[in-house]
Amino acid sequence: MKKKHILSIIFCSALIIVISSCEKILPGLPDDNSVLDGQMEGLSPAQLSQFLRGDVGFNEVFSGQNGLGSVFVSTSCGSCHAGDGKGHPFTTLTRFGQTDSTGNKFLHLGGPQLQNRALPGFTPEQIPAGATFSRFTPPAVTGLGFISYVTDADILDMADPEDADGDGISGVPNWIHPPAFITPGPDAISQSGRFIGRFGKKGAAFSLLHQTVNAYNQDIGITSLFNPMDAFSRLEIDPEISTQVINDVVFYLHTLKAPIQRNASDSEVILGKNIFNQINCSGCHTPVLKTGYSPIEVLSFKEFYPYTDMLLHDMGPGLDDGYTEGNAKTSEWKTPPLWGLGLSANSQGGNYFLMHDGRARSIEEAILMHGGEAENSRMQYQSLSQTDKNALFKFLNSL
Repeated sequence: MKKKHILSIIFCSALIIVISSCEKILPGLPDDNSVLDGQMEGLSPAQLSQFLRGDVGFNEVFSGQNGLGSVFVSTSCGSCHAGDGKGHPFTTLTRFGQTDSTGNKFLHLGGPQLQNRALPGFTPEQIPAGATFSRFTPPAVTGLGFISYVTDADILDMADPEDADGDGISGVPNWIHPPAFITPGPDAISQSGRFIGRFGKKGAAFSLLHQTVNAYNQDIGITSLFNPMDAFSRLEIDPEISTQVINDVVFYLHTLKAPIQRNASDSEVILGKNIFNQINCSGCHTPVLKTGYSPIEVLSFKEFYPYTDMLLHDMGPGLDDGYTEGNAKTSEWKTPPLWGLGLSANSQGGNYFLMHDGRARSIEEAILMHGGEAENSRMQYQSLSQTDKNALFKFLNSL
């Protein structure tokens, strides 16, 4: 055998040993239920390709050379939603200037969102004198496609504006005026020219397209064909991002998989779920919803488990920031989905920052901050034994 053949065999054998050793040393892929990011199953090759393009767009980092600013909050979508999860106090947004449904009186002074960072040579915005404000911690973005296709009729079926069932809970939708670039579908229900908002802390965004365009414009200072108004100069300028990228990012958000519950058959988790229902946390955090028709087939007529009713609820004076959006009152907040709650700390530096502004540093703190329509549930929680509280926490951490 020639010498070079012998050397090739030795090299290949060594390479196989190295690869085998690396497989033993390097960690494998994480379980699908332990991470929030990833596409839903059943996408076609073309849809998967668009999902991947949207993933790239979602994580594109902007600078002064490709459209950032001049004033802004963050430099990419992904920097506010690490791993598609919740944001951190560092990425928490400040919104200001509206106290009731008559509209924002501070739009000419930078409202509704504070751009607290700026490129060199520019000055970050300040909250104008006399403006009320609230801080919004970025939410997780997984499973939003399912939320998109819950029908308006189903949302209204969950609403109980007069508390007809006498449980102290009277959820209502936030009726908003969508922007001109939005065309509500044929099944959308309107009320005096307003439509149901379903995204944002107060449900002030009609759709994921609405939410995405707003985020590019108000968070990163990027103009688009949908919203060409520069956040700094308040003048119309050429689009700084293509419509294709916007559409790809919207598709990405529609087709991110829903969070997957862990340890659902564990006896303590089952006990905690029963307690969750007994103290009527499920009165707002509705466990099961279903979608209607969607042009994305994998989203059509599907049952899913978000633990939200997508409605506004009066949470009492302790959570009244004096700021609102759309038709919501200042003390009203849209029920946040609880799915993915147990993974929240993974994107928040190992700690919890819960409630609309991250003020709660644990699940228990968040529960104890519930007032208003949630007062009865909070009081029932406080009367639980420690064993039952632990079971409730285990259930919530499994979501």
